[in-house]
Amino acid sequence: MSKKEKSNDIEKEQLDAVQSEAVDVEEQVVEEQVAEEQTIEEKLQSELKQEKDKFLRLFAEFENYKRRTSKERIELFLTASEDVMKTLLPILDDFERALSHIDDDKEAEALRKGVLLIYNKLVSTLEQKGLKVIAVEKGEAFNADNHEAITQIPAPTADLKGKIIDVVEKGYKLGDKVIRFPKVVIGQ
Repeated sequence: MSKKEKSNDIEKEQLDAVQSEAVDVEEQVVEEQVAEEQTIEEKLQSELKQEKDKFLRLFAEFENYKRRTSKERIELFLTASEDVMKTLLPILDDFERALSHIDDDKEAEALRKGVLLIYNKLVSTLEQKGLKVIAVEKGEAFNADNHEAITQIPAPTADLKGKIIDVVEKGYKLGDKVIRFPKVVIGQ
């Protein structure tokens, strides 16, 4: 071979080597770009998942807040008159005591009818506003969650031990909330 051909071959080999290096470098750059795109895409996907999670949590928290405030609002409306009812309960008790004493006096029949009329009107008005009497019967078992014991006395019979002997003051509920527990005497 001649020098020219050898130099052409060498140049060709060098050119092929440079071209293959250039192709390799190009492929690496393309692979890096693809890898970067995947990592950017993966980063965006993870950020999207985080944002979705935040959104769902925030939405659930807001729904719970709406439900809780709605429930509190309803309870407020139902028990808004609780203070007024509590101040009227002693008046109701006084009416009941007056009626029990007027029943003994036969001469005050007209007075009894008038007081009874006013008492019934007051009771019906309070019932319309949600006030209910807690029914307690003599001989019923005493429950500290539902009754307030004022005192204990010796039970007249053995079967009345731990049971209600007398109701001193009626108990009342406003809606489902107890505003005054019944005051009772229990047998010992």
